[in-house]
Amino acid sequence: MEIVQSVDRTLSILELIADYNEGLGITEISEKVELHKSTVHRLLGTLIYKGYVIQDQQTNKYKLTTKLFELGNKVIEDIDILKASKDYTKALMESLNEVVHVVIRDKYDIVYIDKVEADNNIRMASKVGRRSPLYCTSVGKAMLAYMDEEEVNKVWNNSNIVKLTEKTITDYNMFIKELSKVKLQGYAEDDEENELGVRCIGAPVFNFRGEVEGAISISGPAIRVTKDRIDEIAKEVIKYAYLISKELGYRG
Repeated sequence: MEIVQSVDRTLSILELIADYNEGLGITEISEKVELHKSTVHRLLGTLIYKGYVIQDQQTNKYKLTTKLFELGNKVIEDIDILKASKDYTKALMESLNEVVHVVIRDKYDIVYIDKVEADNNIRMASKVGRRSPLYCTSVGKAMLAYMDEEEVNKVWNNSNIVKLTEKTITDYNMFIKELSKVKLQGYAEDDEENELGVRCIGAPVFNFRGEVEGAISISGPAIRVTKDRIDEIAKEVIKYAYLISKELGYRG
C-alpha cells in the first residue's frame, strides 16, 4: 500500500492533538511527531482552513474542533444493531454452539430481530419477530439494569407481571436487587423464569451515545446451559456484546 507522506503526517498531528483537551503548542507538536516546526505549521494551517483544528488566541495552542465527530456520526448513524451484529453473533454461536438472539426494546417488551441457530438436536422455539416481556428475560433485564429507576418503575407498572414459572420474579423490590446484581456483573441470567427448562444469558449493547441499543443472549436447554457453565458463557456474551457496541460507535 502506498503511503502519502503529507497525509500520514497530517493524521499523526490530528491523533496527537486529540489526546490533549487543553491543546498543544507548535513546539510540543513538532517534538512529539518529530517534524520540523515549519512543516508542522504548514500542515496545521491546512487543518485550520478545513475546519478540523483551531488555534486558541490566548494560549496559541492548537485544539481539535468537533468536525471529526460530525464526520464520524454520519457513518455511525447509518449503522443499526442488526447490521452491526451479524458477524459477531455468528462467531458467538460458533464459540458456544448454542442459539444466539439479538433483541431491541419496544416499550415494555423485547422484540427478537435476529436468531442464529446452533447445530443441536434440541432447538429453541423462538423466532424473529416474537415479543416477550422485559421483566422476565435475560435480555430484558440486561437492558433495564442500565436505565434509571423511574424508567424501570414505568416498565414494571405497565407490564403484566405474572409468575410464568415458579422462578419468575414478581416482587418489585427483589427485581430492583436483581437489576443491581446484573449491572455489577455485566450480564443477566434468565434461570428458567420465562420458560421452564430454558436458561438464557444476556448482555446489553450500547450505541455511540452510551445508550442501551438492544441486547444479545445465548439460550439453551437447562441441561446444556448448566449452572457450572454460566461464567464461561457470560464471558463470551459480554465480549461479543461489547464488540457489537464498538461497531455502533460505543467508546465506554
